[in-house]
Amino acid sequence: MKILFIIFAFCSFVFASNESLIKVEGMHCPLCTTAVKKAVKAVDGVEKVSVRLNTKEVTVTYNDKTNLKEILSAIKTTSYEGVLISTTLHNIKN
Repeated sequence: MKILFIIFAFCSFVFASNESLIKVEGMHCPLCTTAVKKAVKAVDGVEKVSVRLNTKEVTVTYNDKTNLKEILSAIKTTSYEGVLISTTLHNIKN
């Protein structure tokens, strides 16, 4: 039991997440950004979503429960096409 606790404690201190910047052309109003944000947030594993209308960019922070393909598919359900600009891996330590 002690070993399980130690493993759990260690895992809670160190984990990785990805942050991707995605260009989404065609968004022209606040309702568009709301639709995209809602679709991306619904993907299991997405931790944070930020949508900017002025730059037509979406920043998504997600863990290993999902991947970029699923996020881009979610964007496509809103009738927009997402194009990856960059992805960064973050190691987070408490």
